[in-house]
Amino acid sequence: MSEITASNNGNSKKLIDVNNLVKYFPVRGGLLQRVIAWVQAVDNVSFFVKEGETLGLVGESGCGKTTVGRTMLRLLEPTSGSVSFNGTDVLKLRGRELKAMRRNMQIIFQDPYASLDPRMPIGESIAEGLKIHNIGTPKERFETVIRTLRQVGLEDYHARRYPHEFSGGQRQRIGIARALALQPKFIVCDEPVSALDVSIQSQVLNILADLQKDFGLTYLFIAHNLSVVEHICNRVAVMYLGKMVEMAPREELFSNPLHPYTQALMSAIPVPDPTFKRERIILKGDVPSPLRPPSGCRFHPRCPVAMDHCSVEEPAFKEVTSGHWVACWRVE
Repeated sequence: MSEITASNNGNSKKLIDVNNLVKYFPVRGGLLQRVIAWVQAVDNVSFFVKEGETLGLVGESGCGKTTVGRTMLRLLEPTSGSVSFNGTDVLKLRGRELKAMRRNMQIIFQDPYASLDPRMPIGESIAEGLKIHNIGTPKERFETVIRTLRQVGLEDYHARRYPHEFSGGQRQRIGIARALALQPKFIVCDEPVSALDVSIQSQVLNILADLQKDFGLTYLFIAHNLSVVEHICNRVAVMYLGKMVEMAPREELFSNPLHPYTQALMSAIPVPDPTFKRERIILKGDVPSPLRPPSGCRFHPRCPVAMDHCSVEEPAFKEVTSGHWVACWRVE
């Protein structure tokens, strides 16, 4: 695999700047279907993505990773906060301005089959964005589709085939091609390899790395697999129950995790050496409900080193060393 080095992006400017992003989902009940509670899927999340880098976003299922990605792109409307793209607040755009911005911000969905129209040849699916944005003539759009298919390792004749005629790895390549067709600057990769075999994962990751190198793309890479994140990402951000708990350069986070939750995640990474015995950190209990998150630090009910103060006051997400952010009273 072709590795992406964080040092190449050390002096890059911020392309994406997310500040205090909040997304709550209403829970309705009763005869009149009134709002009786709120699911706090994303609560005051702040981070940035530098131009040309890959930021990994990790955490347990249900922690809000996908909601963050979709809210950034306005696929879900936020409750509050701001998302700046090249200095423009995406959340304030309307109409034509928002449509124009969407050309620069695309997404690769986790399940490419569910996101493809089964009645439409994949060439038409890839060209759909070009039609919506009135880019080129029909002939030029067809040429763009063919060129994009070749870039992701597919053949020209695949443009006439339907989604059910492809394997999972090929469908994921189609999803990449569709995101690439509009020549965006920023792509949200929503667990693009989680449903694929290991050998196919390698191929898809190589394609993403090569495209980033060729076109200067910027990725938000949402994933569960920390081994994949360690391979492809420049920096890594860790979420827990709708909150950001740690963010640092890849080497720093994997060699010196500061938050107890990050340490537990790192201890679960398998090591390809049967003689090596890693001390696992087993977290007690289950993840609390985002309907009624714990007071103070949301991780304190499961934290092996929690103090009394952790249940009273929420720790701030602070930069403790250069580029290393963490939200933990123990670290402070």
